[in-house]
Amino acid sequence: MIGQIESYDSKTQTGVVKSGEQFFEFHIGDWVADVPPDEGDDVNFDAEGTNAINVKLVGAFLAPPKAVKYKYLAGALGLFLGWLGLHRFYLGFYRLGCAQLALTAILYVTGLPGFAALWGFIEGILLLGGHINKDAKGRPLK
Repeated sequence: MIGQIESYDSKTQTGVVKSGEQFFEFHIGDWVADVPPDEGDDVNFDAEGTNAINVKLVGAFLAPPKAVKYKYLAGALGLFLGWLGLHRFYLGFYRLGCAQLALTAILYVTGLPGFAALWGFIEGILLLGGHINKDAKGRPLK
């Protein structure tokens, strides 16, 4: 069946797919994609009662991904605020952004805050140079 993600709760890892006027529940274990589900994603799935199983993302197969994030904004965030990991948060790499923020806090306490800024500055240059060219969902940068 073809449907659309109506809602998804990352805490319980469950969601609802709407197909026509019917609603089907799914668990993240039934999700067959590399990226987590988002509201509005088009999906193909098998219905088993009121449950959706084998839920596959089809939007990626229907059209090439569209760029939604700006390379120059991400690069500027990396150059000037990279020590906070803001460029990674902007691109959707939340765990890596948290790691940068934690490293900054650790290096600040140990008296070496300059090294934390270096990581973000280098990634800012890589973003502007086109070596980092995709966001967390694999979409190209504008």
